[in-house]
Amino acid sequence: FKSHLDGSKHRFTPEVSMGIQHQLGADIIFAFDELTTLINTRKYQEDSVARTHAWAIRCLVEHHRLRSAAPQRPAQALFGVIQGAQYEDLRRAATRGLVHIGEQPGAAEGLSFDGYGIGGALEKQNLATIVGWVTDELPDDKPRHLLGISEPDDLFAAIEAGADTFDCVSPSRVARNAAMYSATGRFNVTNARFKRDFNPIDAECDCYTCANYTRAYMHHLFKAKEILASTLGTIHNERFIIRLVDQIRAAIIAGEFDELRDHVLGRYYRS
Repeated sequence: FKSHLDGSKHRFTPEVSMGIQHQLGADIIFAFDELTTLINTRKYQEDSVARTHAWAIRCLVEHHRLRSAAPQRPAQALFGVIQGAQYEDLRRAATRGLVHIGEQPGAAEGLSFDGYGIGGALEKQNLATIVGWVTDELPDDKPRHLLGISEPDDLFAAIEAGADTFDCVSPSRVARNAAMYSATGRFNVTNARFKRDFNPIDAECDCYTCANYTRAYMHHLFKAKEILASTLGTIHNERFIIRLVDQIRAAIIAGEFDELRDHVLGRYYRS
């Protein structure tokens, strides 16, 4: 990505980021931001929020320029990214800054984001609280995307706090290490007890892997270090998460969110 020549140095800038995403044809683009950690100081977090806001303006302007230059191309949405770590005032200020970015005089005047990403450092036990701070400040008519979570308890907590969509590498990453999701909890299929277990990974799952392969065969594939193991495991874990989100959506419509949450988490974390 370091393809932007500036003097003698290669630099990856917000403008370059937008150009790459437009060329790729991404449906949803996230503004250039700085991902901090919980060990960064309060002062650093303040500076990072300001830096991310400045980059957001540049991304918004460049995104608008690229769209105007090629109006025949399919629409691409740009989401602003909200940082601020574990600090309520920083989170709320960062959110308000992005929501009202087009009201500020200057380059971004009249422009706005199509949605918002909630990112950055946060403690798992405070996930719902932090998401709640942000969604309090966000408009109801634009999507709220939570970056980097996929565990069942995190999904329920985030949705209850107002998040709409999510992304995470965890389902595929743990699948490559033989960790399989199931309705009764996550397990490592390379454990000896699965060597002659001819049941599917999860009897309730409708994925390709569960329809065609057994725990014993998955055990063999991982032990033999076959690349097919990672592929089949990823197919299953991704489908597990998608099915769970489908169930949550249906439960919200039916007014049964609390019942589904208690049922799913009670089974998944029982052990």
